[in-house]
Amino acid sequence: MVVDVGPRFFGPDEVGRLLPWDALISAIEQVVVEDGAFAPERTVHTVPDGDGNDAAFLMKPGWVAGDVIAVKAVTFFPNNGQLDLPTINAGVLLFSGANGTFLGACDGNVLTTRRTAAASAVAAKRLARVDAKRLLVVGTGALAPMTARAHCAVRDFDVVEVWGRNVDKARELANSLIAENIPASVAEELDVAVGRADVITCSTGAKSPLVKGALLQPGAHVDLIGAFTPEMRESDDDVVRRSTIFADTRADGTLAGDLAQPLAAGLISADDIAGDLAELVNGTHPGRTSDEEITMFKSAGFALEDVAAARLVFSD
Repeated sequence: MVVDVGPRFFGPDEVGRLLPWDALISAIEQVVVEDGAFAPERTVHTVPDGDGNDAAFLMKPGWVAGDVIAVKAVTFFPNNGQLDLPTINAGVLLFSGANGTFLGACDGNVLTTRRTAAASAVAAKRLARVDAKRLLVVGTGALAPMTARAHCAVRDFDVVEVWGRNVDKARELANSLIAENIPASVAEELDVAVGRADVITCSTGAKSPLVKGALLQPGAHVDLIGAFTPEMRESDDDVVRRSTIFADTRADGTLAGDLAQPLAAGLISADDIAGDLAELVNGTHPGRTSDEEITMFKSAGFALEDVAAARLVFSD
C-alpha cells in the first residue's frame, strides 16, 4: 500500500534500493491481473532531425482505480550516446487513485530499466525452460545489466554471455556482473552465441535484425526488449516463424518492429500472438508447453509495469 505522507521525491539510488528483483517481479505479477487496473492510451510526439534519428517524447499513464495513478514522461534522444548521455530519460508522477492528491515524483530512468527487465523475468518464469543454463545478453546499454540480473533472479544460469558491437563495453559489463557473482563472459561471435543459448535477451537500438531464427536451438526462449518503434528490429523473420509468440500487451507489442514488420508483410497474423503478460500470469495461457518449443516474448513497455514499480517505491 502507498504511504501518503505528502509529496515526496525519490532519486535514482533510492529507486534502485526500493525495487529489489523478487519484490518487483511479484508487484508486476500482481498489477497485470489486478481488478480496476488499466492503462489509457499512451501519447507519442516526435521531432524529425532529417537524419533518421528523430527525438521523441512519450507520456504513459496507468491507473489502479481507488489506489494509485501514475504518469511516466519519457524522452528519447538517439544521438545522446555520442554525448555520453542516456538516450532515454524519464520521470514518474504519482497521484492517489482514491482522491487524486499528488503523492510525489521519482526518477524514471532506473525505475524503467528495472521494471522492464522484471517484466521480461515475469514472462521468462513461464516461458524459459526450467533447466535453462545458458543466458545470452545482447546489448551493453543501461538495460543490459538489469536484464542479466532479472533473468538470473528466475533461473539458475551456469553461463551468462554478453555480446555488444563494442567489445570493450561488453567486457566492462561482463566484469561488472562477475563482481556480483554472476558467471559472465564475453561472446565474441553473436551467431555462435545465439546457437548455444537457452535464453536470449536483447536490449539494443537495432534497426536491422541481430538474432537469426535459423540458429535457435530447440527449447530456446527469446526476449526482445529494445526495438520499440515500427522501424526498429532485433529478430529476423525466422524467429517469429519458429516461435510461439507472446507480448506484454498485444496493442503495444504489435506496434514494435519485431511484430509490426512481419504482421505488415503477412508472415504472421494477430491470431499468432498466443498470449500477453496478463494471460501468462493468470494462467489463461499455460506458457511453455514442451521442452522443444521455441518461445518469443516481445516487450514494448506497459504502463501498469510503471504503476507496479512506482507503487512499490512509494510504499516505503
